[in-house]
Amino acid sequence: MKDIASLLALVSVNGVGFHRIRKLISHFGSAKDVLNSSISELRQVDGIDEKMAQQIKQTVHHAYIDDQLSQVEKFGARIITYWDKDYPVILKKIYDPPVLLYVKGKLSQDCEKNVAVVGTRSPTENGKWIAEQLGSGLARYDIAVVSGMARGIDTHAHRGALKNNGTTYGVLGCGLNVIYPPENKKLYDQVAEHGALISEFPMNTEPAAGHFPKRNRIISGLSLGTVVVEAGEKSGALITAYMALEQGREVFAVPGNIRVHQSKGPHRLIQEGAKLIENVEDILADIPQLKGQQTKKEERDILQLLSNREKMIWEVLSEKPTHIDDITAQVNMDTSEVLALLLSLELKDVVKQLSGMMFVRQ
Repeated sequence: MKDIASLLALVSVNGVGFHRIRKLISHFGSAKDVLNSSISELRQVDGIDEKMAQQIKQTVHHAYIDDQLSQVEKFGARIITYWDKDYPVILKKIYDPPVLLYVKGKLSQDCEKNVAVVGTRSPTENGKWIAEQLGSGLARYDIAVVSGMARGIDTHAHRGALKNNGTTYGVLGCGLNVIYPPENKKLYDQVAEHGALISEFPMNTEPAAGHFPKRNRIISGLSLGTVVVEAGEKSGALITAYMALEQGREVFAVPGNIRVHQSKGPHRLIQEGAKLIENVEDILADIPQLKGQQTKKEERDILQLLSNREKMIWEVLSEKPTHIDDITAQVNMDTSEVLALLLSLELKDVVKQLSGMMFVRQ
């Protein structure tokens, strides 16, 4: 969608909501055409009564729109609309996805390898450690970590991903240019550099209690699964978990000490059927789309054990048997050297010799 200004005008209409906006644009073809339609034409759309139609015709705040576009440009951000090709496909599948996202950083349109890690703003030391370990472990498998940039578990999940130079997405309950909590300024910049900061709220929007439950559907909506590390019985992290369930996504919970209240939320989720996990591998094992990530990680681990010439041999092999002559031709080495390297690889348990001088990866 090219006409961002018209969409901003439509979004600014009090009470219209994203669901009605999608209906209106589907009916008229564009946000600009919606604004140019008459009251009688607007009323032909299901859910638009006389009062709403009049509001749409009367509520076009040019100063507000100009300010939003100026702030976005000044802040080095951009607006992605529901109709743009770079809008995350996985987010479109949830109920009531935002019609626009304010984004600073690089948000992949293909968000098929994201996992959310969420929890309390007041974690135990053990909870902080677990969140960082999960964030770091997911990054090691090239899985992006999604969280809410809040104090506590969210902060440590983002930090864990960054420690392994991973991708992480922070979904905000305020405008992009409002840093909350303020002590996360450095983390804020790092997340924007190694992933993206995302908000459905206009620039300059201050954090408010009602914003955070609303933004939680985006955290879970961008993710294949949501992990709750620590949370009280009324924690926002549980809202995120229940939203994930409604969206048909996986929910995981880390068990904790029964003597601390931060364990009550995860334990309740486990009682209700969430998967109990202790490490990243438990997550990967339960999400079909991520099972291949284990293989990639194992391959990286193997390559770290090999010399450069051993790597050349190993990389031409596969699960399909390959004859020694084909290996020799591909690596451009003498047969005697290739055989010596293959023997070394066999001793490291990464290659197996079959009959007829055929070799496969172990």
